[in-house]
Amino acid sequence: MKNMYHFILILLSSLLLNTSCKTKNSTTMQTSNTPSVTSTDSTTTFKTIILGGGCFWCTEAVYQDLKGIEKVESGYCGGSMKNPSYKDICTGTTGHAEVIKLTYDPKIITFKDIVDIFWHVHDPTTLNRQGNDAGTQYRSVIFYANEEEKQIAEKSKLEASIQKIWPDPIVTTLEPLSVFYKAEDYHQNYYKTNPNQGYCVYVINPKVEKFRKEYKDQLK
Repeated sequence: MKNMYHFILILLSSLLLNTSCKTKNSTTMQTSNTPSVTSTDSTTTFKTIILGGGCFWCTEAVYQDLKGIEKVESGYCGGSMKNPSYKDICTGTTGHAEVIKLTYDPKIITFKDIVDIFWHVHDPTTLNRQGNDAGTQYRSVIFYANEEEKQIAEKSKLEASIQKIWPDPIVTTLEPLSVFYKAEDYHQNYYKTNPNQGYCVYVINPKVEKFRKEYKDQLK
């Protein structure tokens, strides 16, 4: 009888131990499958827009200062050549334009805000040219990703024409979005890393200073 009682105690202990282990393993798996809590910043859905307004060093320098712009990348878009280099672009035969790709927070700045500003930070009335930079690679262009963006860009362009922001007709083209090729590393953040370079001092700096005065309330 004593042996039987001892056997029952061992059996009960074993059952309790197994039940405890299964419960612990089940809790661990549930925890590992539960999504972690993320901050507000990590849940923000950023959007992108690609614009061409002549030399990308200039447009990059301007848009970097705006609130809501998370990242600015210089690159090439709109042509047929795959993986073009800057040397290729300079020939003017690739069909690509020098562009910037903006990653922005639509809660802070909208697609239309960005396009409305675009008319003020370059000359959209000179065909395939910005100052002394000439060629199709320097054309004024907005790349749209869908019909809604196209309509917004068209409306903004019409408003700019009516407001006579520039005395001559706006020749900016609206083109469907194509592959964006990021430019070589030395082109990225060019104005800020080369402030004393001649082009930066005499061409970009006046544009940046004018922009900062005009949009001082929207700067970071």
